[in-house]
Amino acid sequence: MAKRFMLYGATGYTGKLVAALAKRLGLDVILAGRSREKLKEIAEDLGFAFRVVSLADAAGLRRSLSDISAVLHAAGPFSQTAGAMIEACISTGTHYLDVTGEIDVFESIARRGPQAEAAGVILLPGVGFDVVPSDCVALHTASRVEEPTSLRIAIAGGSAVSRGTAKTAIEGLGDGLRIRANGIIRSRPAGSLERHFNFGAGPARALALSWGDVSTAFYSTGIPNIEVYFALSGRTASLIKASRFVKPILGLERVRNFLTDRANDMPEGPDESVRSSTGSLILAEVEGPGGQKARTLLETPNGYALTPVAAVECVRRALAGDITPGFHTPATALGADFILDLPGCEWADLE
Repeated sequence: MAKRFMLYGATGYTGKLVAALAKRLGLDVILAGRSREKLKEIAEDLGFAFRVVSLADAAGLRRSLSDISAVLHAAGPFSQTAGAMIEACISTGTHYLDVTGEIDVFESIARRGPQAEAAGVILLPGVGFDVVPSDCVALHTASRVEEPTSLRIAIAGGSAVSRGTAKTAIEGLGDGLRIRANGIIRSRPAGSLERHFNFGAGPARALALSWGDVSTAFYSTGIPNIEVYFALSGRTASLIKASRFVKPILGLERVRNFLTDRANDMPEGPDESVRSSTGSLILAEVEGPGGQKARTLLETPNGYALTPVAAVECVRRALAGDITPGFHTPATALGADFILDLPGCEWADLE
């Protein structure tokens, strides 16, 4: 089989960033999606071939994958799109990678691991900023503690979200906060967990939010208690806390549709100047029996700048045979130090 990959969702914000990087690296990629007009414009600009196929067309999707070694799936919300693509990939022996950050999507893909392994197919979701850096630093920090029992990840920095990320967040409104407790993913009221973390400039207020590592870090580290926090301004934190009181309204379909319409009016995503001038800090804290504690601080580029670089490198390594078939997180696929192979990423173990 030819060592080429398909980029599905090539007309979206992240898809276009990945396609541009693939062009600069001289990779053999086929652009794919639903809109012929949008695909044609991007493909002609970059000099790539393209294929028009709907995820609803199972037979057509399998035909489109017949000469493809791997798919990088970038069309969200993944709760609506991942299942069809994974089904086609397993049927055709095509490796599957995506840039999701959705907890339920990670969980559903993990359940298909044995089936994929039997078919010789890699299932590697979360190869963007969600969750490559946090997954790697979680595994690294966990390795410094014997029989670790709890993991807290805190994230600071970044930039405004993309239109697609906003739509995914809207889809999950009304779900509240999700954490992992005693190995089980559980829901709590939004804004109900608050802590302070020191990213190097003194204690910073952070609220727990639902993030992909609640799922993936469990598979990477085996740690049964996982929480993910974001350093937030006072106004943003107050809005999140207040959202618990209108949870039933946020869960209504008509409310989500209204907010999705507003999201469609947003800019597609941060421009190049923002991506190149902002970065992120990710702090992992792991505890274990007998008062054991380990902390690691990871510095990365802006999440939207890191995502295409991490995703393309994961695809390259899958095509090179560096990843075994079955379900993986980024860290179980490529090791905790994988993040250090990406430009602008470095960590420090803290006392």
